[in-house]
Amino acid sequence: MLATPIYIICSPSPQVGKTLIARVMSEFLLLKNGTALSFDVNLKEPSLLDYLPNITETADVIDTYGKMQLMDPLIIHDRVPKVIDLGFHAFDEFFKMCEEIGFMKETARCYVAPIILYVAGADRISFRGYEMLRRRIPPASLVTVHNEFVLRGGLPEAMDGERVIRIRALPLFLKRYIDRLGFSFTGYLRNEKDWSTELHQWIRRNYSMFRDLDSSVMLRGSYRSRGTDIDSLRCTRAT
Repeated sequence: MLATPIYIICSPSPQVGKTLIARVMSEFLLLKNGTALSFDVNLKEPSLLDYLPNITETADVIDTYGKMQLMDPLIIHDRVPKVIDLGFHAFDEFFKMCEEIGFMKETARCYVAPIILYVAGADRISFRGYEMLRRRIPPASLVTVHNEFVLRGGLPEAMDGERVIRIRALPLFLKRYIDRLGFSFTGYLRNEKDWSTELHQWIRRNYSMFRDLDSSVMLRGSYRSRGTDIDSLRCTRAT
């Protein structure tokens, strides 16, 4: 039985490209599976809800009711892949809540596979957040995302481990183009017939990385739920 994946895209630092990565992941999962569900836990606009309103719900971790509304659908093995765009303001509270309720253990029991996609920054807050997750999250469930548009000088050495996904930087004019609210990555692939364009290749490369990650996550989650050794199913580092 393949597990239901949950991708928690997060950073304690603002302006690192977290929502962009959540958009690409959400559109990829929708294309691959025909269905996906995303949760927007953000304060500022534009947010994931503005880009993908048909598959996105708003959520918060401010009070008990909000936490229950967010967490309840996450532990259901319904084969609907899920994406959480976790705003930097909610980073500490979300993972504190996960630890308190034993979220990682509960998802393993339910054939659900959460993966933390930690979008790295260069500030001290980013380093502290990464170290906190390393202490709390199993290594197989933590992936560092290097957004080269934000960290052009390279990923900090402490975060440059085995499990890294690298999102290549686009020229500024293309970055502005994809930031438009009406833009769709999948729509661009379908409508742009010239595969040699830089944007076409950028989208296809990211979709390919997410496809490989998603396949390994579903298998890893099913083995983890049965208590099987999963060390041999490690995600290959994307370079």
